[in-house]
Amino acid sequence: MIDHTGLKISNPKASRRFYDAALAPLGYRVVMEVPAAVTGGRVVLGYGVPPKPDFWMTEGTPEQPRVHVAFRAGSHAEVDAFHEAALAAGGRDNGPPGPRPHYHPGYYGAFVLDPDGHNVEAVCHTQG
Repeated sequence: MIDHTGLKISNPKASRRFYDAALAPLGYRVVMEVPAAVTGGRVVLGYGVPPKPDFWMTEGTPEQPRVHVAFRAGSHAEVDAFHEAALAAGGRDNGPPGPRPHYHPGYYGAFVLDPDGHNVEAVCHTQG
């Protein structure tokens, strides 16, 4: 089981604006900011469902190739809300909300590209 993961971001302000909005429908928010004195001056943000951060962003040069990360949603409506919020926050559509039966029956997901081009997904594995 994965405990936490993360990615590098080039513009902390743009990424925070995007992720704050995109992940809010899933119950995620910044739950930890690592002090600059510890990070060598880089912005490091830990997102999660309070109280535990499990998705980390670190200021730096984004990975090549870009990262794909998927967040579990509790319903199709949450997936839809994620997609709408992500686009409104400057994300680029990379696959609108809908069923993806080629993955498995009941797979419902949406994909957006974040400000650095990382492929961010919200997915629900239940019917409806």
